[in-house]
Amino acid sequence: MRKEEKLDIINAIAAQLEETPNFYIADIAGLNAGKTHQLRKACFEAGVKLVVVKNTLLTKVLEQGENEEAKNLIPVLAGPTAILFTEAPNAPAKVIKSFKEKGNEKPVLKGAFIQEWPAFIGEDKLDALYGIKSREELIGDIIGLLQSPIRNVLSALEHKDDEKNEEAAAE
Repeated sequence: MRKEEKLDIINAIAAQLEETPNFYIADIAGLNAGKTHQLRKACFEAGVKLVVVKNTLLTKVLEQGENEEAKNLIPVLAGPTAILFTEAPNAPAKVIKSFKEKGNEKPVLKGAFIQEWPAFIGEDKLDALYGIKSREELIGDIIGLLQSPIRNVLSALEHKDDEKNEEAAAE
């Protein structure tokens, strides 16, 4: 590969990281064409972009980046590597876990970087990543928590209203 081609790839990866800064690094080596197609389809349906990349090029991107926490992923860059870019921080974890539940050994999580979190390194972090909530899920939880006291007050008022109506009907 010529130097210009490598530079283009490095720039493309850097641009993708800027656009979608949450990413997972996984090993998908050994998947046959059919399984790879199924994985890519599952990623597409989950809003995850899967890209196979050379470790040296990804290392250069991470080294040139400003995020020190993302640089902690450089040591896991050995062997075949795929990057899973995502907006939703837990989407790739859900795809990987779902794929493994169907009896597949791969992909194997090498590491992940989620904005404002320390780097996740190792397959054992998959469950922790799976449990991370997206921004929309967190907003929904907060709204639910805020609505709960209001619902209790309204329910109590309706119950009182029903009691008064029953008393009036009995008289």
